[in-house]
Amino acid sequence: MRKLEFTSLQVRDIEISKEFYTQKLGFELSEMKNPEAVIFKFNKGEASFAIRKPLENLESKELGNGVSIWFTIDEKIEDLQTRFMQSNVPILGSIMNTPFGKALHVKDPDGYKLTFLELS
Repeated sequence: MRKLEFTSLQVRDIEISKEFYTQKLGFELSEMKNPEAVIFKFNKGEASFAIRKPLENLESKELGNGVSIWFTIDEKIEDLQTRFMQSNVPILGSIMNTPFGKALHVKDPDGYKLTFLELS
C-alpha cells in the first residue's frame, strides 16, 4: 500500500453529522457533490474525507468502536481545544504528547474518535 486516498464514515444522520463537522469542528465543504455523502475540502495529493449515508442498516450497531482518524492542524492545539470547548464538542481527555506532536481526541455524534495533531 502506498497511501491513503479516501476515508468515509457511515453516519446515522447525515444532517446532524454535517452540522457537527462544519459548525463545531470547522471542516469546509468540498465543491464535489454526492447525494449519498458530504465531502469535505482537501488539498490535492492528500487523502480526502467524507461522511456518508449508511450502506446497510445501522440501527443496532455500535459505530466508531476501534476507529480513530487523525488530522494534522496548522494552529496551536491549545487554541483548538478552547474553540472545541466553546462549541461543546465532546473532548476525550486532555492534550497529550505523542511521538508525532501534541494530540487532542474528540468524539463525533456516532462515536467515532477523531484525533487532531499539532506536529512537533
